[in-house]
Amino acid sequence: MGRLFGTDGARGVAITELTCEMAMQIGRAAALVLTKENDRKPCIFIGKDTRISSDVLEAALCAGICSVGADAVRLGVVPTPAVAYLVRAKGASAGVMISASHNSVEFNGIKLFSSTGYKLPDAVEEEIESLILDAPEKMLLKSHTDIGRITDYTSAQDDYIDYIAGCIDADFSGTYLALDCANGSASGTAQKLFEKLGARVDMLSAEPDGTNINENCGSTHMENLMAYVAAHGCDAGLAFDGDADRCLAVDENGALVDGDKLIAIAASAMKKEGTLKKDTAVVTVMTNLGFFHFAKREGIETAATKVGDRYVLEEMLDKGYNVGGEQSGHIIFLDHATTGDGELSGAKTIETLVKSGKKMSELAGLMETFPQLMLNVRIRPEHRGVWREDAAVKAVMDSYEERLGENGRILVRESGTEPLIRVMVEGKDAVLMEEACRTITKEIEAFVQR
Repeated sequence: MGRLFGTDGARGVAITELTCEMAMQIGRAAALVLTKENDRKPCIFIGKDTRISSDVLEAALCAGICSVGADAVRLGVVPTPAVAYLVRAKGASAGVMISASHNSVEFNGIKLFSSTGYKLPDAVEEEIESLILDAPEKMLLKSHTDIGRITDYTSAQDDYIDYIAGCIDADFSGTYLALDCANGSASGTAQKLFEKLGARVDMLSAEPDGTNINENCGSTHMENLMAYVAAHGCDAGLAFDGDADRCLAVDENGALVDGDKLIAIAASAMKKEGTLKKDTAVVTVMTNLGFFHFAKREGIETAATKVGDRYVLEEMLDKGYNVGGEQSGHIIFLDHATTGDGELSGAKTIETLVKSGKKMSELAGLMETFPQLMLNVRIRPEHRGVWREDAAVKAVMDSYEERLGENGRILVRESGTEPLIRVMVEGKDAVLMEEACRTITKEIEAFVQR
C-alpha cells in the first residue's frame, strides 16, 4: 500500500488530512510524471463531485498543475467514469477526479487516470509519491509565459451523456424509473441520460448543497428508494454513490437487487447475445455463493479475484474478459468503459429489462442469494498466518465444510487493512450456516487467547 495513495487514490478528511498543500503537490508531481512522454504542452482534465471541499481542492490542484507548465482543464461536477472517458476520447495527457466516492461529506480524495483512461498502476503512483515525499526539490517551477493555463470544458456532462446513451441499444419509452443520485455527481447527468433514452424518471436525492452527499441516500442507503419504488409503482429503481461509479437496483416490489445480481443479469444477457467474451464473468471471493450456482447452471465460467475493483479489472485485462464487478455495485463493462460506471451499469440493466419484456423481479430471480453471516476476530501481529495451522481450527472448519457440502461455503481470511480475521459462512440452510460461523469464530478466538 502506498504512503499517500491507498487502493483507490489519496483519501482523508478534506483540508486537515488531505490538505490544500498536498493537493497542490499531487498536481505538480502528477503533471510531471504523467506527461513526461509528451512532446506537446501537457493538458490535464479535472472532474469533481459535489462535496463542499471539492472546489477548494480543485483550486489547489489547478495551481499545482499550472505551476510546472501543464494546462488544467476543469470539467466541473461529473461522475468519476466521465473523467476516464473524456481523457481518452479527447486526447488529454491525464485525468484527475476529486471525490471520496461513497464516504461521508468530511472526506475527500484524489484519483488519477492515465491518458488511456485507466487508473494508474502501482509503479506510477509510487513514482508520484516519491517525488512528493522524497524529492520535492526536483519539481521545478515554471515562470514567465511557460506556466500553464486554467480553462473550462463546459460540455463535459453532455458529451459523457451522449456517449453512454450511444452504448445502449433499446428505447426506454414506457418505462417508469426512480433514480437516487446520492446528492452527488449523478445529480447533473442521470436524469438527462435516462430521459434521453426515453424513460419517465422521478428523481430522489438529486439536490446537492455541498453538505448532503451520501447522507442517508444513494447506493449505501437503499431504504428511501426501496420504499419509493414500491409506493409509486415504478418498474425499477437505480441508486448511485457519490461519484456515480457504482449502481444498485430495486425491483418493482421494492426489493434490493445487489451488484451480484446485476452482474448475473448482464452476464446472462450477454451470453444469449453472444457478446460475453470467453463465456466468463469476473467476480471476487466475497461474491455470494448463489452467483456461482447461477453461473454453473447457465454455462457461464467464473473467475474470482481478491476483493477490490482494481483486481477485477486486472483479471479482465489480463485474460480478455469483458464484464465483472463486486456486490457493492461497482461493475465494469470493458467493451464500453475503462472503470466501473454506475450510470452505464444502470442503463445496461434497464436495456436488458426492456428487451426481455420481463419484470425486474423476474430478471433478478435468475440468481438465488444464499444467506451469509460474517463475524470478526481481533488478532495480534504474531497470530497472522499461524492460526491456519492450528489443528483444532482446521478440524472444525473441515467438519463444517463437509456438512455444508455444495450448498454452502466457508471463507476465512485476514483483513488487509485491520488486525482482524473475517469469518464468513454462506449456506442454503440458515441454521447450519449460523452454527458453523459461530463455532469457527469461537475456535479461532480460543486459539488467539491460548
